[in-house]
Amino acid sequence: MDWTALTLSLELGLWTVAILLPVSVLAGRWLAYARFPGKGAVEALVMLPLVLPPTVFGFYLLLAFGRNSPVGTFWQDTFGHQLVFTFEGLVVASVIFNLPFAIQPAQRGFEAIAPELREAAATCGMSPWKSLRKVELPLAWPGLMTAMVLTFAHTLGEFGIVLMIGGSIPGETRTIAIAIYDRVQAFDMRGAGIMSAVLVAISFTTITLTYLLSARIGRRLA
Repeated sequence: MDWTALTLSLELGLWTVAILLPVSVLAGRWLAYARFPGKGAVEALVMLPLVLPPTVFGFYLLLAFGRNSPVGTFWQDTFGHQLVFTFEGLVVASVIFNLPFAIQPAQRGFEAIAPELREAAATCGMSPWKSLRKVELPLAWPGLMTAMVLTFAHTLGEFGIVLMIGGSIPGETRTIAIAIYDRVQAFDMRGAGIMSAVLVAISFTTITLTYLLSARIGRRLA
């Protein structure tokens, strides 16, 4: 069992969730309520990583993060090392690639809130920020939780983007998915099977706990 790779994957998943949680709230709420020309194009752009092959998306990210790109040059000048083939590069790529998994469920959660409730909150003198905290977030919480679980589980199992952006550097970019692939390539089916089983168990446990917590929250709000 490659515990270093597993720890790295869990850390990558937690960082991705932590960054995308506020993004999903702001972007999901905006897309749920806003009406503007080109909204369909914006939603399609958000969903694009979901339909593109990971290798294609990873290729474009590799070009965008490369040393000769504006992003790569800025990162090199600011932090003194390149963005690709680093853990930071994996985090940035993971955040971008997981945007549809984070934003769409959050958007659906906010869309499910009856407009009358937001209007009632405004009538009672609540500011938009207080209405978000006291009314909208508790009601949209199941959608937000779904978004974070999908993001975390997808990050743990992501292979193509990780390989394109990070490669397979032990302790730096070698995630559990890459480690499983390496074990299969070395014909170590037992090692690959153990790591695969651990990954399935973590994903199953995370999803189960989410359903239980969502049900409990739903009973409290009922």
